[in-house]
Amino acid sequence: MEFNEFFVKGCSAIGAGLALIAGLGPGIGQGYAAGQGTAAVGRNPGARGKIMGTMLLGQAVAETTGLYSFAIAILLLFANPLTK
Repeated sequence: MEFNEFFVKGCSAIGAGLALIAGLGPGIGQGYAAGQGTAAVGRNPGARGKIMGTMLLGQAVAETTGLYSFAIAILLLFANPLTK
């Protein structure tokens, strides 16, 4: 079965766009975590180190989702094995 190159490129562009929509989740989650972290430090300044460390670790883990979606989008656009 032979794929039409334009069809494959079009579907790849749609897939890349959908993959980049997945980058919205980590951004919203990280903003929420930063807000809650600063509120917690405001309530208990003595626990600043523990709160900030935990918050930054959680943000680093959440950021991997955005990076994976970006990598998938780049692969779909520029390294598609179905095109010539």
